[in-house]
Amino acid sequence: MMVDKGSRLPMEQLSLDFSRHSALLSPDEIYHRADQQLLSKLDEDRRLERKPPGIHGKELGEYFSMWSNTIDGGLIVVGMENKGVFAGCHGLSSGQLNAIEKSAYTYCPEAHFDSKRIGITSTDGVASFVVLFRVEYHEDRVVKTSSGEAFCRRGDEKHRLTDGEIHELEIDKRQIDIEKETVSLNYPEDFDIDLIRKFIESVRKMHNAVQDHRDIEVLQCRRLGIIRDNVFIPNTTCALVFARDPQQLFPGCEVRFMRFDGETEKSGSNYNVVKRISIESLPLPRLIAESAEAIKSQLREFSRLGQDGKFYTAPEYPREAWYEALINACVHRSYGLKNMNIFIKMFDDKLVIESPGGFPPLVTPENIYTTHHPRNPTLMRTLFYMDLVREHAEGTKRMRDTMVSENLPPPEFKQIQTSMGFAQVVVTLRGNQKQRSVWVDSDVSIRLGEALTKNLTAEEKRILNFVAENGKINVVQCHRLIPNLAKWHSAKKLLLKMVDKGFLKYIHSPSVKRDAHAHFVLPEVFKQRGNSETEKIRK
Repeated sequence: MMVDKGSRLPMEQLSLDFSRHSALLSPDEIYHRADQQLLSKLDEDRRLERKPPGIHGKELGEYFSMWSNTIDGGLIVVGMENKGVFAGCHGLSSGQLNAIEKSAYTYCPEAHFDSKRIGITSTDGVASFVVLFRVEYHEDRVVKTSSGEAFCRRGDEKHRLTDGEIHELEIDKRQIDIEKETVSLNYPEDFDIDLIRKFIESVRKMHNAVQDHRDIEVLQCRRLGIIRDNVFIPNTTCALVFARDPQQLFPGCEVRFMRFDGETEKSGSNYNVVKRISIESLPLPRLIAESAEAIKSQLREFSRLGQDGKFYTAPEYPREAWYEALINACVHRSYGLKNMNIFIKMFDDKLVIESPGGFPPLVTPENIYTTHHPRNPTLMRTLFYMDLVREHAEGTKRMRDTMVSENLPPPEFKQIQTSMGFAQVVVTLRGNQKQRSVWVDSDVSIRLGEALTKNLTAEEKRILNFVAENGKINVVQCHRLIPNLAKWHSAKKLLLKMVDKGFLKYIHSPSVKRDAHAHFVLPEVFKQRGNSETEKIRK
């Protein structure tokens, strides 16, 4: 099969009709296949920008910066109007054309690009051409214009980066190595010596070369600081992992857990947070451990009757999935955004973890299972010795596989822009509402016993799960919970029937005809008689 050396694609493939798939073409594929027919089918988007033939080179420089700072880079077509009209460049003088083709050298000298002319027929029927630039993404630096400005692409628009965004991107691209910046904390007074001892023992176990080194020499060897005049000066990574209180330096080194009533986050008079836990002022290993305990304390367990007649218990979400999401949030977040926290938000149908900073360079939601490009490599390696992380994108694969193995949707990864203008990574683990209808809260299963649990209807399971999670249920809540109960009286009848079966206890005032505070709770004590009968609850 013949291959075009420039495109490295089979000639047979080059001749395919991409009319139905133009939205899927990469910038490289567009550049190599570009002709008037293909360009006419493309809109301005995250891959392509159109410009009229009379554009000034200084303005073009901004677009060279933009594509250089946008993953995958992009294309600039000069000689094509915004609405797709082919004006062509045939009316330009040789001086004007030369100025366009060398505009990057003049106005954005750090940009890497290729260019070529493509023959077209202009809208007025004249044989002409457009100039097509392919601008590459620059992995190692923030590319600025000659006037010191930097831009990136957001959707189909050019966005001027603020000073804060430039600084954040310079950290991401390792122009600024925030991990190795020294800090003002004193060693060893301000540090958790037990954690440091555990780390050093692990390093010595893995590396024979440091067996005879002093502790501070091991820390220096692992890039956690420097020794000057026999005094160890710690850096950012050392402070995050081992300082007694890293929030002295990074106020946002905190995890905030929030549990919401319902499936959405509300505000104002409808604010629906029912549980808050703040984990703060701890070195990362302890911050991770306490955050994991907070999540675990709020997760529910469910019991399901298997085909073998036995009950099997499983958590609402598999630990491997939510724990890895927590680890990733702590390890791969941006510590350049010093005041921003990690948020863990638990809803009825999902668990959401938000971490400051966008995806590290080269990582996208589409390649996250195969691309390994940590934002904080020194931090990651340090926690590796603490047996907290693994490398080579293995963690995200484990998240996906454990979710799928529990018949749950795979994790969702996305990047959003906050109201403050900074990017944020959001990981969502979704529950399976359909699956839940056949599961019973493990607390219910323990209280009722397997014999009674086997006989629960789908409606009874749903009610008991609600009571297990919320502590109680009233008639109005039951009416809303079970859609096929047409009337209020039907809901009360069902609840009273469950009382007769011994599944619930009715809390009300006998002297009040319509007790507004009446509700139903789980009984405290059950005694089983045989396989299906329950003794009356002791008063």
